[in-house]
Amino acid sequence: MTALFTFAGQGAQRPGMLADLPDSAAVQATLAEAADVLDRDTAELDTAAALADTETVQVALTVVGVAAARELAARGAEPSAVMGLSIGAWPAAVVADALDFADALRLVARRGALMRDAFPEGHGMAAVIGLEEAPVRALVEAARAEGWIVYVGNINSDRQIAVAGRDDALAHIRERALAAGASRVVRLDMAVPSHCELLAAPAETLAEVAAGVTFRTPRCAYFSANARRRLWRAAAVRDDLVHNMARPVYWAASARIAAESGFALAVEMPPARVLTGLHPDVAPPGEAVAVVDAGWHNAAALIARAAVRDDR
Repeated sequence: MTALFTFAGQGAQRPGMLADLPDSAAVQATLAEAADVLDRDTAELDTAAALADTETVQVALTVVGVAAARELAARGAEPSAVMGLSIGAWPAAVVADALDFADALRLVARRGALMRDAFPEGHGMAAVIGLEEAPVRALVEAARAEGWIVYVGNINSDRQIAVAGRDDALAHIRERALAAGASRVVRLDMAVPSHCELLAAPAETLAEVAAGVTFRTPRCAYFSANARRRLWRAAAVRDDLVHNMARPVYWAASARIAAESGFALAVEMPPARVLTGLHPDVAPPGEAVAVVDAGWHNAAALIARAAVRDDR
């Protein structure tokens, strides 16, 4: 049983998440590198006001994810595989050595700015909880036939489906979903309609920018939550990263594929436990933990134990 490091997407952020990282050499070196690339103190990324901006929150989540993985590596606990949800795919790719941290920060900043500028207000995402994918898709298709601007975005779990679109369309879907038996419909903490065709043009722009950046073959297994498979080539990782903003996420299916590929211990990097709660049931049973719950020492011990078992 080898370890899969997972990285949450936008909506998992919280003020103080950078300050809560260990005051260690690995973390401080990561923060210093980020500050140098961004030309700003990383503490400026860590406030509620700053995290309300799409560009800033995506950069901050990238820094947190990379710093957390480097902290575990310094404790002797490295991943055998990585997978991220949406913006989480970027720190995952850095940890897999598919691109340099500095290049990732620059591209993520551009990504967030493109998304924010395309939809500065009036849009977002909502999670429909308690309904399966088919009935949610039927509700969205019916709404679109009536002229509402809404799309299915994330299949987070078997009964948590995120939809993206205009605020009025999200309110309409909320009403219809609750009437259809959903237990809850929750607006996500993000101001853009991710993982649908509304972001196709910003993704193409980002692809043009990324064409001049060096990507490498991942040094560990890199799973795409959009493609629902492991990606082996540098070009495939590049395509996955730059276009994932406009492509649906299939988290549960991808997590099952990773577990069935032998990566049965999923360890979620800070700042949250979102993906741990979404981890699917698999056979044989795996294990999912969040560093924020297990703590740094225990998380490192679990990863080391998984590596020893795998060597036997």
